[in-house]
Amino acid sequence: MKKNTVIILCLLSFGININTLAQVGKLEKANFKYDKYDYIDAREIYLKVVENGYKSAEIYRKIGDTYYFNSEYSGAAKWYYDLTKEFPNDAQPTDHFRAAKCLKTMGQFEEYERLMEIYKSKGGEVIAVGSYKNVADTLFKKRAQDKLFEIEKIAVNTDYSDFGPAFYGNSVVFASSSNSIGSIENESADLSGWDNQPFLDLYIATPNEALNLTKAEALKGDINSPYHESTAVFTKDGNTMYFTRNNYLNGKKGRDKEHVVRLKIYKATKNGNRWENIKELPFNNDSYSVGHPALSTKEDKLYFASDMPGTLGMSDIWYVKILGNDIYTEPVNMGEVINTPARETFPFISAENNLYFSSDGHTGMGGLDIFAVTLSEKEKGHGEISTFGVPINSPKDDFSFIIKEGRIGYLASNRDGDEGSRSDDIYQIWEHCEITIQGPVTEEETGNLIPGAEVTLIDSNNNEIKTMTVGEDAVFTFTLNCSEQYLIRAKKESYDPKEQVIETPKNPKTIEMPITLNIPMSLKPSDDCPPEDLGCRLTLQPIYFDFDKSDIRPDAEIELAKILTALKEYPALKIHIESHTDSRGKDLYNLKLSEKRAQSTLNWLFDKGVSRKRLTAKGYGESQLINKCSNGAECTEEAHQLNRRSMFIIQD
Repeated sequence: MKKNTVIILCLLSFGININTLAQVGKLEKANFKYDKYDYIDAREIYLKVVENGYKSAEIYRKIGDTYYFNSEYSGAAKWYYDLTKEFPNDAQPTDHFRAAKCLKTMGQFEEYERLMEIYKSKGGEVIAVGSYKNVADTLFKKRAQDKLFEIEKIAVNTDYSDFGPAFYGNSVVFASSSNSIGSIENESADLSGWDNQPFLDLYIATPNEALNLTKAEALKGDINSPYHESTAVFTKDGNTMYFTRNNYLNGKKGRDKEHVVRLKIYKATKNGNRWENIKELPFNNDSYSVGHPALSTKEDKLYFASDMPGTLGMSDIWYVKILGNDIYTEPVNMGEVINTPARETFPFISAENNLYFSSDGHTGMGGLDIFAVTLSEKEKGHGEISTFGVPINSPKDDFSFIIKEGRIGYLASNRDGDEGSRSDDIYQIWEHCEITIQGPVTEEETGNLIPGAEVTLIDSNNNEIKTMTVGEDAVFTFTLNCSEQYLIRAKKESYDPKEQVIETPKNPKTIEMPITLNIPMSLKPSDDCPPEDLGCRLTLQPIYFDFDKSDIRPDAEIELAKILTALKEYPALKIHIESHTDSRGKDLYNLKLSEKRAQSTLNWLFDKGVSRKRLTAKGYGESQLINKCSNGAECTEEAHQLNRRSMFIIQD
């Protein structure tokens, strides 16, 4: 190759970035000396081909791709959309999908929905990530401090203390101020825990479609008394409730020796829509407080907070075993690992058998903080205690935490006020649900790894979130949000790019999802376009001839129009046309046939105004097969097709 006559080329293939070189067509560029070929601007060639009246689904798709894979979605929208309208029979599902995605970025949501329906009706896939191998369970296997949450104050808080949420079916029961404040100064000064505050009752609210609690009503029946009620827990069948109340039953108020009305746990049963048959639990006592009940997952233990004798600090977490109807063992202290010389209170047992509680004795952020520990089947057995960072915990009091893990939860906190417990409000929390998706990029046919592949994560609005180039292990890893739609795009030179639409599940997981790339029929992974092969660089479709004929078919004219445009765009460009056949038929006959086809191709270009000085042509018959499909070999039609090719070689 003579360096002083090298022409500048521009590679266009799926997944390869386009470098627009405005001056590349100038004749003086050809006089520069280069060590290798550069690139022709293939997009401009395609556009000029269309301007000259040569149209096809394939060329519209190629133009759209030059915009799409460079994130120029408004430009891509025209070509994909026109493809679906002008060539509906040739439009592939991905054409409808890409047209839809591009139009969505332009705010055309109705057309986006319409095209997505066509995409699905034509067999386009939106894969649920959960259908792939789950290689790790929920993120709740992480320590509490490793989890991410979002938090929002609920709408039904009052100006006084609101706390103690509890799940009751699809509803939430919580403690809140009653409508009638009453004589606070006279009646609440001797009550344990809520000095000079309105009396609390138990209320119920059901989340709306947006999961907001907007309307609450008092529980019906005998639950709410003239004194405080709070912190309830319900059996799974919804027919039994344990709750906290001041020492008050059947119109009688009990006091300790210092005339303080302590807390006790009571039990109620449901009758229709009313709570009745209020009973005091046998381990209560007038001389100390017992409150904030929580049921184990099997409902065979009742946990609570108390300062009863044997307590290590101001209050501890205890439990009793439930042996039968109204039969309980003696209380058991949870021990000094959980309990400290300070306060431990507000236990809650989740469906995952995690104990959540509040403490100001364990190291936290200040005030009462929320801690978590996984319980075991062993007596008083449990794992390592962990805590939460913001926004769950704050420098003030954070307590009465409940959660349906992986979904929704609630807690109470006085973080937004300066009046102590008067500032207690209930907050709704969501675990920031994340999906970890990972897997290797491999060849579709061989299963071999593809190091160096570029993998991009794109959200539903076509925003590129992250792009990574895989290493020697060819493994990519992305973190996604739950319950959302994404696009994962993988590409590498010499391979067709792969785009996969995925929908993430509702629960956090780690998913193994491999991506396979297909080797285009015209290329091998180790053999990129030779720098002098113009047809390869312009991604020509195979130029077919009818059996035993050499005239140019209409479908081949579209491909030759690309070559013609390149020749007109770059006047210094000279090409040699090579025509090849497969091995079927006699060698001499194939040689003559390929020569006729090569000359036919040359004449087509000459008839379009290209000087013969810029064109040479030769037929090679079956002498230059690119695979093992020689005489007598058993090959598929697709394999034979690779040999029936025309090549356009740039001449020095």
